[in-house]
Amino acid sequence: MRNYFALKTATKNSLKRTNHSAIFACACLFIIFGFTPLFSQNKSEKDTLNFIYYPDKIMVRANISTQNDAYLLTNEKGPNLDLETNNSYKLFLSIDYKFIGFSYGFYPKFFGGNKDENLKGKSSFSDYNFRFFLGRWLQTASFSKIRGYYVENMSEFNPDWVEGKDPYLQFPDFKTVQYGMSTSYLFNPKFSLKSITSFTEWQKNSAGSFIPSLIYSYNRIISKINDLNGKQKEYDVRLAAGYYYNFIICKNFYVAPHLSPSIGVKFLNDKSIDAGVESEEKKTYFTRNIEGGIKLGYNSDRILCGASLNFDDSSYNQDKSTVITNGKVYGLLYFGYRFDAPEFISKPIEKIDEKMKM
Repeated sequence: MRNYFALKTATKNSLKRTNHSAIFACACLFIIFGFTPLFSQNKSEKDTLNFIYYPDKIMVRANISTQNDAYLLTNEKGPNLDLETNNSYKLFLSIDYKFIGFSYGFYPKFFGGNKDENLKGKSSFSDYNFRFFLGRWLQTASFSKIRGYYVENMSEFNPDWVEGKDPYLQFPDFKTVQYGMSTSYLFNPKFSLKSITSFTEWQKNSAGSFIPSLIYSYNRIISKINDLNGKQKEYDVRLAAGYYYNFIICKNFYVAPHLSPSIGVKFLNDKSIDAGVESEEKKTYFTRNIEGGIKLGYNSDRILCGASLNFDDSSYNQDKSTVITNGKVYGLLYFGYRFDAPEFISKPIEKIDEKMKM
């Protein structure tokens, strides 16, 4: 199996998370305080004709996602290697207040995560995401880490292998780490992106907006198997041209589709040590990506709930005859509740909010 890890890897899912929490926290604080003047709206009046505001409410939300994590390692001389994590769902817990939000994601065992550990091994996942709505700007910073994969297509390697009885080939030290950031700008002031993302506002009338984004990430893929040690680093930069629309139905219900095509550049650095022999390869690729989906739900002053269906498809030319294409489709359910912000939270956030309006 060791030869597979010297091949190029094609990601089926985009991943997010961090290990150096102190550095990551400092970076987030730098975004808030360092770039506040640039993102300032220079406007203290609120548009109550088009929006309903919840200035003193904290929004807490639980999101259950069917998005799985997998890697496809291609091999021209034999069957591909399909690596997957041992989980069925992801759970994200979110909290949003005024212009700032945070979410934490993990594999919930009570929803079927890490079942059949004796056959598939154990997988772990953690995701941290910060978001800052600063005027018409949206800045995000995220970190994710996933560890523990197994070979899903065992029957292609061993015809005598019996599903549900024989163990899968496992790679407990196969690990993926991603640091990601994005910067977006909302063109239409009568459209509220918060009303379908952080839910700290509610839109009264149907509206849409063009929202371009600059997306940049740094990924590490680490594999350790016997005497093979592989490390792959990826630097991705993409420019997305997104469009979002929110149809308001019967005052409290909404349907919100969106579509976001993008193009970018991937810088890849692949190092491996096999039986003491070290090799390194550097490549640059032009990437293409399109993602979108549709969200529908219900909103009241206290309670909200809904569901969404999402897709993401990306590709790049590995060489003149090979195109790497990765895609996924997944669903999401969410439930949220608004409550009054305690004073120890509201006071410091309000001070920052006032500075942004100056």
